[in-house]
Amino acid sequence: MASPSAVRVDSGKRPTVLFAGYIFDLDGTIYLGDELLPGAAAVIATLRRLDRRILFLSNNPTRTSGDSVAKLARFGISVTPEEVLNTVDTMTAWLLRHHPDATVFPISEQPLKEALVNAGIGISDNPAGIDFVIASYDRAFDYRKLQVAFDAIAVHKRARLIATNPDRFCPFPDGRGEPDTGAIIGAIEGCTGVTCERHTGKPDPFMLETALSRLDLTAAQCIMIGDRLTTDIRMANAAGMASALVLTGETTREMLGPGQPAENLPTWVLERVDRVLPAHV
Repeated sequence: MASPSAVRVDSGKRPTVLFAGYIFDLDGTIYLGDELLPGAAAVIATLRRLDRRILFLSNNPTRTSGDSVAKLARFGISVTPEEVLNTVDTMTAWLLRHHPDATVFPISEQPLKEALVNAGIGISDNPAGIDFVIASYDRAFDYRKLQVAFDAIAVHKRARLIATNPDRFCPFPDGRGEPDTGAIIGAIEGCTGVTCERHTGKPDPFMLETALSRLDLTAAQCIMIGDRLTTDIRMANAAGMASALVLTGETTREMLGPGQPAENLPTWVLERVDRVLPAHV
């Protein structure tokens, strides 16, 4: 078992021990868009052979866990739905735990809406009856949805603003990207003057708590592997968990300069995901 330490920016450095649990981000770490990243299939196969516990953790609320299982299967990586946790799962679980009788207005795509309905959580677009406006990744976001959110929060002064995840954009393989949930949060905050109270994605502790519960392990027994400093790495650091940043997604080596806050610095910096294994494995 290992514990986190100061960032090691030399790409030749890698963990020298095996962990009991490996928590992987998906987009930018295992794959990028529709392309499997180098070493991803091999590292999962090796961890299976070594009988290590694995969980895939994603801030993407546009897919169900089953969708991610199917996508990984197309890459030749076999996982179960219980090994995938995303913000559709955590938002639904958070509401059921803390506000089971709430009525919500999800600005989201279909997977979150279906999960809320299946969980028995009330959905409405009547501003007078909304308890929570849920900002999420929504490629059909329009002025009508913004108006409902504005009326529920600023006019009726009833609803609170929460979100599935804080990501500002989703990266694409060609270097482009598209606006993510952070853009929806910004639009609602901009017109209502409120601040989003919480989200249930990385780096929020609720997501890590849920992940560790699924693995039945402690933070000290696991390592988080991801490509984003402000979500993957910050979440691990807050929990005292070892972390590995891969340079195959959002983050570049230049972003690890002196201006980067300590809470965003990983234990290891790796060129690709399979370098998370000790060299002798």
